[in-house]
Amino acid sequence: MRARRIQEEPAFVLHSYDWSESSLILEVFTRHHGRVALVAKGAKKPTSNFRPVLLPLQPLRLGYTVSQEVRDEIHPLKGAEWVGGHVMPTGDALLAGLYLNELLLRLLARDDPHAELFDLYAGVVRVLAGAHGEALEPVLRAFELLLLRALGLLPALDADSATLAALRPQARYALVPEGGLRPAQTGDRATLAGDAWCALQQALEAPAGYPAVLRACVGVAAELKPLLRQLLQYHCGSPVLRTRQLMMDLQSL
Repeated sequence: MRARRIQEEPAFVLHSYDWSESSLILEVFTRHHGRVALVAKGAKKPTSNFRPVLLPLQPLRLGYTVSQEVRDEIHPLKGAEWVGGHVMPTGDALLAGLYLNELLLRLLARDDPHAELFDLYAGVVRVLAGAHGEALEPVLRAFELLLLRALGLLPALDADSATLAALRPQARYALVPEGGLRPAQTGDRATLAGDAWCALQQALEAPAGYPAVLRACVGVAAELKPLLRQLLQYHCGSPVLRTRQLMMDLQSL
């Protein structure tokens, strides 16, 4: 059976789980092939070269084989090398990174390449290595916005989704999963002013990309958080994101 060898593929481990007493199944995000499932045979053995390398939030280069005749969903891992460049995030930054990993796991289809999204994720992971506390909030909000847009799940943020009318600068608008942006109604718990929504849309269209969106999120991160989380949870489906539930549990302690 012929097989195609993928070599030196930039990747991050999103999640791993036991496959046998000595092996792991890995969900990885690769630059050129999207989300891929790999089996790392013997990775749990103390003597395995894979053991110290296959960590989340660390840039890797992977080698694996893909069958040309049978579309196996899980491919054998042949090599893994740590690229280096930053330290592992810790504390709340580590939890934030695992939250991003869970979003990618829930929202990305297998074998659907998103090179620009991969580069964005790699950049955000580098930022997380040195960010903590309130500084994390705009970092996460900017990534959420760009992730939703990359997957075609974000409506235009400078117009009423139902009427296509331009937003009024001082009016408040809610972002609802099935209706996009609409004028705020009595009982809405989370809304954002029209001029803030328009600033976000302008940033999303800016050539600067992530830095522009990050700057636009700085002043509105707290207001934006419940709006984006509601939309993300809708598209992720049930159950509630594990990392989000863990964050809420920790905040209640």
